[in-house]
Amino acid sequence: MIYPTISEYIEAIKSAEDNFEELKHLRPVWDGEGEPVMTSGNFAVVFKMKDEQTGKLHAVKCFLKEQEGRSDAYRLIAEELEYVNSTFLTPIRYLEKELFVDTKTSAETEFPVLLMDWVEGLTLDKYIREHIDDQYELSLLAYQFSRLAMWLMPQPFAHGDLKPDNILVKDDGTLVLVDYDGMYVPAMKGQKARELGSPDFRHPARTEDDFDEHIDDFSLASILLSLKAIALQPSLLEQHGASDRLLFSANDYRNLSESKVLDALKPLMQDAEFVTLYALSILAISQKTLSQVSFRLLYLSRPDRSLYEEENLSTVVTEEDLANAWVDAHGVKYSADKKRLLRVPRNMTTYSIREGTKVIADEAFAWCKSLTSIHIPDNVTSIGEWAFEGCESLISIHIPDSVTSIGEGAFSFCSSLTTIHIPDSVTSIGESAFSECDSLTSIHIPDSVTSIGEWAFWGCSSLISIHIPDSVTSIGEWAFWGCSSLTSIHIPDNVTSIGEWAFDGCESLTSIMVHANNNYYDSRDNCNAIIETKSNTLIQGCNKTVIPDSVTSIGEGAFYGYKSLTSIHVPDSVTSIGERAFSWCRSLTSIHIPASVTSIGESAFWCCESLTSIHIPDSVTSIGERAFLGCDSLTSIHIPDSVTSIGKWAFSGCKSLTTIHIPDSVTSIGGWEFSGCESLASIVIPRGTRKKFEVMLSDYKDKLVEQ
Repeated sequence: MIYPTISEYIEAIKSAEDNFEELKHLRPVWDGEGEPVMTSGNFAVVFKMKDEQTGKLHAVKCFLKEQEGRSDAYRLIAEELEYVNSTFLTPIRYLEKELFVDTKTSAETEFPVLLMDWVEGLTLDKYIREHIDDQYELSLLAYQFSRLAMWLMPQPFAHGDLKPDNILVKDDGTLVLVDYDGMYVPAMKGQKARELGSPDFRHPARTEDDFDEHIDDFSLASILLSLKAIALQPSLLEQHGASDRLLFSANDYRNLSESKVLDALKPLMQDAEFVTLYALSILAISQKTLSQVSFRLLYLSRPDRSLYEEENLSTVVTEEDLANAWVDAHGVKYSADKKRLLRVPRNMTTYSIREGTKVIADEAFAWCKSLTSIHIPDNVTSIGEWAFEGCESLISIHIPDSVTSIGEGAFSFCSSLTTIHIPDSVTSIGESAFSECDSLTSIHIPDSVTSIGEWAFWGCSSLISIHIPDSVTSIGEWAFWGCSSLTSIHIPDNVTSIGEWAFDGCESLTSIMVHANNNYYDSRDNCNAIIETKSNTLIQGCNKTVIPDSVTSIGEGAFYGYKSLTSIHVPDSVTSIGERAFSWCRSLTSIHIPASVTSIGESAFWCCESLTSIHIPDSVTSIGERAFLGCDSLTSIHIPDSVTSIGKWAFSGCKSLTTIHIPDSVTSIGGWEFSGCESLASIVIPRGTRKKFEVMLSDYKDKLVEQ
């Protein structure tokens, strides 16, 4: 049978009282735009309907594609579930030729529908992501799923397609299974499976011949293991999850020995419940079913909310905190409960933080310029924003393993700091955390860190090397800006985001390599650069970069601040040179701009003070603001007839520029283009255009020469 389109179903549902056979008492529920509330997928569309007689809400499922044996299957499923009393399932009725649809896609006019109770809730994956910062809710969810698993596993039937999309979490936290298209009931024994379910949640060896009460066993074990792991360590979802799955992928099941997820789960082995679930999952992979074990092994204890209730351990210091502070013999102020260090005297030279302290508050040691050493006890869990900012005499610091977060600017401007230990417990390095620590020569970033914040190591001019672990997924803007001693960087395969200017000003950088398995960035042809794969944009180069022929754009600040760069070849494939692309390349003497380039971005060659000449091809239509500002050695430049706009200060400060030709095609000049061009003798313009250019170049009327 050929089924109607979604739009045709919508029109039929709008007049439900005329088009239903038995369900004439149902009416669509309307959204804010006057359309029926609905959800759709590849195989069906589901409408939210209200019973006009009882007020009860229902879901009416209309099919978009044919499935062999559907009507017989749903008849058998409905018969099996009729006497099953469980909150984990919703009653269903399959009605053949129930809905009249005026359709142009099919010769039929009457189509089947599936009637169910409407379940208000979020899909399992959405619920997890909405509560990712609430470990109690995540633990409660794992507990609720364990109850579902223990109930479902010994049943004589199976759902057949267990995945987050088919598991709804209601407002009270209870779970309901939906979408019974692939369900098995005993009356189907000997049949082949109508569908196999999602590859990320089914056994890798499952075929259509695997169709019995045990087809859910593997899915139950895998999902419950993921939920327990996420409850214990929520950051795992960001590190290894995806929008359409939890932690494990089909590839993990096929290649257990190479699974990064399994490796990441090893630190959780101290939890007894987790160990049991881990063992069950391995057994389910090897055996396909859990028929040889008791469903009671899936049990998880209900979490105790009191264990997850956090104390008021904010790093923010209020006037009330200071008014009620407890002060020690050194004049150091603590919160009344002595768990938060609030402020220390600015003349402090050495100090040992009292045992039992959990928080070092924002700006607690800020600008203690004479502080040379500090002892942080093991109980401390967080270091606040700008906590040690400006402690310029502090040489080294040991952060204990209890610390899980390092706040924004925590150690910025600690100019004497040479070494620092970051423990494995830290998951993120905040913005400006170590900015301007210009004595820091090396730092170990542990495998637990998933993000490096903006400006994190900005201006660490003595930093020679740094290892970015595989766990990192994002590197913020300006993260390593001005690390002028850094010679090499390696971008791991999990990095999905690199902010603008992340490595700009790293003037000693000679080696850049992106892991071959990274799907977002690459270093194709051993080019010593970072290329955004999808757009073919070179976003970061270095002194040894060879721009590949496949690159179409030089990104913003790609070669910013490479003082030793003397020349570089831009291939014909490049069509645009971004803002500040070659700014402050002070030794750059020549560069070839190919005829494929159509625009030169703002400040593209700003302060390239050794650049003596440059050829702008006929393809260029615009020259951005400050494009050649401060090019002291530039003596002449030819602007082609293709150029229509020249931005402000485009040639400002070109002290050696003696003459310049501006074509008639130019319709826009920003202003102050030639301020500071102290050697400029003439601006050559086309004959008959003096009036036009006198308006645009009013400050240089005496230099205009028609030719």
